[in-house]
Amino acid sequence: MSGEAWRIGREGAVATVRLDRPDKHNMLGMAEADRLIADIDALDADDGPRAIVLTGSGERSFSAGVDLDDVLTRDWSDNPLERLADRIEALRPVTVCALNGDVYGGATDLALACDFRVGVEGMRLVMPPARLGLVFHESGLRRYVERLGPQVARRLFLAAEDMDAATLLEIGYLDRLAPRETFAAVLAAFVGRLVALSPRSLAISKKAINAIARGDLDSAWLKRETVACFGAEDAREGLAAAREKRAPVFKGR
Repeated sequence: MSGEAWRIGREGAVATVRLDRPDKHNMLGMAEADRLIADIDALDADDGPRAIVLTGSGERSFSAGVDLDDVLTRDWSDNPLERLADRIEALRPVTVCALNGDVYGGATDLALACDFRVGVEGMRLVMPPARLGLVFHESGLRRYVERLGPQVARRLFLAAEDMDAATLLEIGYLDRLAPRETFAAVLAAFVGRLVALSPRSLAISKKAINAIARGDLDSAWLKRETVACFGAEDAREGLAAAREKRAPVFKGR
């Protein structure tokens, strides 16, 4: 699958969504966001992927966000970039953003909406809304406060502070940081670890963690899913593998 500015591929249990406009810092046009959401919907409906990697082409930028030509030419009561980030957050498979370069503005929220972020040394995050007289979208502000804390959000949105890779690792925006020459290997090892785990366990835990962070957990749902897991095939396989001192082979059932 591909769009005007992205490519989607599969290798085994890992699907990759690659923003693919390196000459324009992998920017997205606002009109393209809904088509990308449709492609992501198709990935989510497929039982095959156990992990989804979001990344960019080239070495300069993961993404510069949206084309500034779009900023003053559309009705912002409906923000498709915000809907795209929310859709990424809600994906069933575990998600990893591979930040192959700098990240700007709205694209920082696409990365934050993923479950994990792996960055390359030398990258930086630039948050420009206050320099442009703009305000970041609501769900993005919520994610920053929930996941990184209100003071980090203040540094980015009130002080318009640019952050280098070491700072991003320190504040928890990045989960892993690697030199350019080992970036692909570090990413592959991390994603390989994720796809070896029980996809059933990951999907339930991911949904519960996000709901707890938002303050809207359905405790009855989580209780039902937790109890059901004990009778599921994945649990039987995991416990058998532990007894037999071997790696489990999970099927997500």
